[in-house]
Amino acid sequence: MLVTSFWHPDGRPMSSQQFIELLYVQLPEFVKDEAELRQLWSAPDTRRKLLQGLEEKGFGADQLAEMQRIIEAENSDLFDVLAHVAYALPPVPRQERAKNARLYIHSKFTSKQEVFLNFVLQHYVSTGVQELATEKLTPLLQLRYQNSIADALADLGPAAEIGQVFAGFQRYLYERVG
Repeated sequence: MLVTSFWHPDGRPMSSQQFIELLYVQLPEFVKDEAELRQLWSAPDTRRKLLQGLEEKGFGADQLAEMQRIIEAENSDLFDVLAHVAYALPPVPRQERAKNARLYIHSKFTSKQEVFLNFVLQHYVSTGVQELATEKLTPLLQLRYQNSIADALADLGPAAEIGQVFAGFQRYLYERVG
């Protein structure tokens, strides 16, 4: 059995409820509202900075993953943990986020880009938001194109364009639905 301990920044142990309350109090230091959280979370670079800032305040990946379990959102995104704590939004399963994003992807990207982005979404659904980090792009391309970056470039275009497609589609995962 694995148990994550929650620690106050001053070093005192605390309950998961106290952890949630502290996160609720401190989250406005990072984002002013739900719209800003969506905007920051929608881009790999700003998401990474937000996660680093949270970790510096004592809200690291292990603690957020435990919060995901506590609110029964293991199949949701870490975005949903933050949105649930701060704005009482119900967690959305990654599968549903991917389904909604596919609607945009189909109309906004080429067919070859769509195939690659669907591949990325499969990994996102099965693994989580860490698959959307910038440093995952090359490994995902290698996996999809059997270690042939040349084939990826021939299929998807120049490296800079592939990077823009990879980062750019992510906003559709976090669009407010309904």
